[in-house]
Amino acid sequence: MLIEKFKLKGWKKKETGILIFENENWILAKHIPIDYTVDGYKIYNKKFIKKRKAISNDDKLVIVLKLKKLNLEKPKDLKLDSAFDILKWSENKYGLFEFQDDSENELFYGKMNKIIGNEFIIDMILSNGKIETEYDFNFLIYEIRVITFETDYFESIRLLMNYEAN
Repeated sequence: MLIEKFKLKGWKKKETGILIFENENWILAKHIPIDYTVDGYKIYNKKFIKKRKAISNDDKLVIVLKLKKLNLEKPKDLKLDSAFDILKWSENKYGLFEFQDDSENELFYGKMNKIIGNEFIIDMILSNGKIETEYDFNFLIYEIRVITFETDYFESIRLLMNYEAN
């Protein structure tokens, strides 16, 4: 089990995760938001990783998480290709996606509305589960730093979204 801390460009706080898989452009990790808590997956865009450091195997965090015997498999149908492909995969599998760009304090939940070159517009999913189809902010695909799925909050938004749709 390899646990790493990541420092992302433009963000103050470090991210911590259990390394699951990586390729030339992306790192897939089980996210560790605090202490010994594991909450969902995060996919980090490597071009925004300023620094990364492995945590020692004798660190209490590593010991506790090994004792938990977590499922540390990459989702079988997930391919870490382009950011568009990953967002599309998440939307197809869960009905929505979550991402962060240059702001570490903002999470965006949505469904793809329109792609225009390297920009895209989403139908924003609000924290009450309602879908804002008139959300007209253009996001830049190359500014996505993190894509997240299967966290407790992600699942809560997904449940509310499905509830509101019925």
